[in-house]
Amino acid sequence: MTHETHPPRRETVETDAGEARITWHPAKGGPRLLLALGHGAGGGIEARDLVALAAALPAHGVSVALVEQPWRVAGKKLAPAPKTLDVGWRGVWPALEKRGLPVISGGRSAGARVACRTAAELGAAAVLALSFPLHPPGRPEKSRADELLGAGVPTLVVQGGNDPFGRPAEFPDGAYDMAEVPYGDHGFAVPKKAETTQEEAVALITGAVTRWAGMLDA
Repeated sequence: MTHETHPPRRETVETDAGEARITWHPAKGGPRLLLALGHGAGGGIEARDLVALAAALPAHGVSVALVEQPWRVAGKKLAPAPKTLDVGWRGVWPALEKRGLPVISGGRSAGARVACRTAAELGAAAVLALSFPLHPPGRPEKSRADELLGAGVPTLVVQGGNDPFGRPAEFPDGAYDMAEVPYGDHGFAVPKKAETTQEEAVALITGAVTRWAGMLDA
């Protein structure tokens, strides 16, 4: 298990959608990349995958910024429309760029959609899409593949094998990499009887992202 050298620091950022918050997990020594991660529409930065990445990546030269959208900072229960989420993400981008590092734009679920939609305009170095919601559960005809395929930068999708929002086999061919977490649901939880333990599932996520980030040109 890796441990951070520096404690995380919180920073509030004013955006056109309200006040956002960044929790910084700096890399040890000289970082080569910054990974910014947004949360989903039904939870915050305490999600297991976001917490695990913030703990693991700094030891590999990647600083991590966990970004809380204004609606979460304001204590609201429901996420606003996608356009408003994009406004909040754009608003924190200057604070991310100030670090002088290539920025990987990332997030889980709704946050992954935001990262894909805004990557090209913001100049992201790459996109990390965790639990990309390819379609609403049971509605495969309502595909959001165009958002993923339109990212325009190197992209890694990390997807649970049993994600009702889109299993890996449902994803279309395209210029992105896919890492599957066997048995994982939309939150990467695995059944107790699964051949993969919860700890192994989380390790698959951090391992896949670490390897992929290590191959990106910084």
